[in-house]
Amino acid sequence: MVCIPLAYVTARARLPVRIAVKTLANLPLILPPSVLGFYLLVTLAPSSFIGHLLEGLLHVRFVFTFAGLVIGSVLFSLPLMFNPCMAGFENLSPTLEEVSYTLGKSRTRTLFSVLLPSIRPSLLTGVAMAFAHTMGEFGVVLMIGGKIPGKTLVASVAIYDYVETLNFPAAHAHAALLLLVSCVILVTVYLVNIIPVFSSGPPHRVR
Repeated sequence: MVCIPLAYVTARARLPVRIAVKTLANLPLILPPSVLGFYLLVTLAPSSFIGHLLEGLLHVRFVFTFAGLVIGSVLFSLPLMFNPCMAGFENLSPTLEEVSYTLGKSRTRTLFSVLLPSIRPSLLTGVAMAFAHTMGEFGVVLMIGGKIPGKTLVASVAIYDYVETLNFPAAHAHAALLLLVSCVILVTVYLVNIIPVFSSGPPHRVR
């Protein structure tokens, strides 16, 4: 839900703002995951100002907890959701939004009832790719969440632990499951983007 309003506002912002937001949003694609995880760890640690403030006001700790894993995963996979949404909004005709305003719909209602349905394939692609990317993340979740069994130990980290202890059957089982789920997600994404093209039929000839 963070990426949709961010992409919507950015797509309609001025060029310098678009460049700045795109740069920040796509940093997780370039930075090593351990770098992002390190800065999250430093920022959200109980000894830091922000971590101490969150724990004092909200009684929430993000380091080595499931909540921390969620925050790290959202930031790490943000580009894979942001970029399809951004492209979808940029490719929409401005007339579509103008007509909605002419009919008396507010900006929020236009976004949810007109624009989002028009970029449904982009939304589904972003959700699927971000989920698959998060599922296989290693560096960020290890830095911010550690590997506490039953709490923050995820499949990608478990595979590494199994290999270290030479438990290859367990590593194979986890790796095969992640491979299967990833393939299913990718096939689903491709079908979502291909089916609307075929269902629309060939273009009509103008006589």
